[in-house]
Amino acid sequence: MADREVVFLNRDVNIVTIPDGHHGMLRKGQEVTIHQSLGSNYTVFTDYGHMVRIAGVDADALGKEPQHLQTLVSETDAQAVERNCWEVMKTVYDPEIPVNIVDLGLVYGCDVTANANGGHDVRIRMTLTAPGCGMGPVIQGDVEKCIRGLPGVDSVDVEVVLDPPWSREMMSEVAQVQLGLF
Repeated sequence: MADREVVFLNRDVNIVTIPDGHHGMLRKGQEVTIHQSLGSNYTVFTDYGHMVRIAGVDADALGKEPQHLQTLVSETDAQAVERNCWEVMKTVYDPEIPVNIVDLGLVYGCDVTANANGGHDVRIRMTLTAPGCGMGPVIQGDVEKCIRGLPGVDSVDVEVVLDPPWSREMMSEVAQVQLGLF
């Protein structure tokens, strides 16, 4: 979203403060400026200048329609599940950076294993742009939630690793161009 949009909340809404990841609430009638609406979440600035994240399921508080993720492949074999995992992870964003976590180079691996129930267990290895990032658990939870909702997935384990440490060189060319680093 390039243009900033000022809105007044039409109901109380839960938020996560950026960059520390603390949970809180904004009250009905409070003015916020939508800074970014990528993936299914919103990054907004409060009228006091604080940056916070509003989950996509609460889009109605901003007067917006909730966005629903669509699976690109309906098959549930291991290859299809893996493709879907990568696609839905491209809808997860660090709320401070307008590039998805896959193109940022934060996802190191996606392993899909068939299980005895006929479904699949998914293991994701990912990192953060900085150790101790307060939004780390939030981003990790976003990844788990989006993958857990895929057909053919029975369990999800999202492991945050700090070795090797993330660096700008891990970003895709597309991400570097988007951020003006190329």
